[in-house]
Amino acid sequence: MKKIFILTGEPSGDKLASTVISKLKQSNSDIEYLSVGGTHLNSLGIKTIYDLKEVTYIGFTSVLMNIFKIKKKINETVEKIIEFKPDILFSIDSPDFTLRVAEKVKKINPNIKTIHFVAPQIWVWREHRVKKFKYFLDHILLLFPFEKKYFDKENIKSTFTGHPLLEEVGKSKVDVTQIIKKHKKIISIFTGSRRSEVDILLPILIDFIKMMNKKHKDIFYVFHSTAEFNKYIQEKLLNENLTNCGSISDEKIKAEILKCSIFAVAKSGTISLEICNAQVPSIIIYKMNFLNYLIVKLLVKVKFANIINIAANEEIIPELIQSNCNSKNIYNKIDTFFENNSSLKNQINKTHEIIKTFRTNKSAKIAASILNDSF
Repeated sequence: MKKIFILTGEPSGDKLASTVISKLKQSNSDIEYLSVGGTHLNSLGIKTIYDLKEVTYIGFTSVLMNIFKIKKKINETVEKIIEFKPDILFSIDSPDFTLRVAEKVKKINPNIKTIHFVAPQIWVWREHRVKKFKYFLDHILLLFPFEKKYFDKENIKSTFTGHPLLEEVGKSKVDVTQIIKKHKKIISIFTGSRRSEVDILLPILIDFIKMMNKKHKDIFYVFHSTAEFNKYIQEKLLNENLTNCGSISDEKIKAEILKCSIFAVAKSGTISLEICNAQVPSIIIYKMNFLNYLIVKLLVKVKFANIINIAANEEIIPELIQSNCNSKNIYNKIDTFFENNSSLKNQINKTHEIIKTFRTNKSAKIAASILNDSF
């Protein structure tokens, strides 16, 4: 029996990996799996060697503070992979963790095929990393078409798959009327999948909702959470006596709620693609500690944080980053949008054009086929 070790580093990678592996399972049932994964891979019956949250770190300072713990986890992971003896190491995103593991594995056992999904954002910073990848990556799968030139330049085998989360899916049969109840207008809110993100953004978003409630009384706010933080967010909302808010973690319900939303407020990241794909207008927010922000400002070479804006080379989706990320600015930006319906339609139209270039409608199938052909 052939073997694949699936290596993720955070919930979004776990979700992405599951879309590919579910396709692979349909075409090839004779594969044994082991992973560093989360709830999505677990739902496919794939065991993880430890809890995913043990390697989910964010920001430069948190990495520095946990450097010895991270190194120990990298070495532990490498040992488990070598012990498992997979034919393929399939790593997904989280390059500072997954690619360090892949590099060590390749040195120990060059016969293990290393396939990585989601290229590191070399077009944002540290482009020189590409030269190093060719020594330990056999194939890299790309979400965006403009990335290919960077890897072709170094003769690294790469394939543009498109983004699995943008694939057309059948109409959901999930009934969300009990969640929405009498509220017809929904704003979806995404605080991120890491504790540090939730802790920073949640107080800001709670204050924003209180400001909105003074003028817009017919809106229900739904926080899209991970299972890990769902109860935590619900308790925070209850403590603030916010009766027009809720938090959900079920993926099918979240997808249906998003489609029913009139607007979304989202932490910068992959979720923005799903929001745009659902044709929901949005704004992007993000905040980190000041030291991390200074380091990022020194290193990044793009004007925007959001992939849609980067691809368009203009701020189609408003970005409220760092000091601009506060409750008053979020309120003012959304209130202005609501006063000008044409601006909402304009954003949807522009993002739709960008999303079309990212979509293949068979991305998971392409990625699964590459894995299957690599045995």
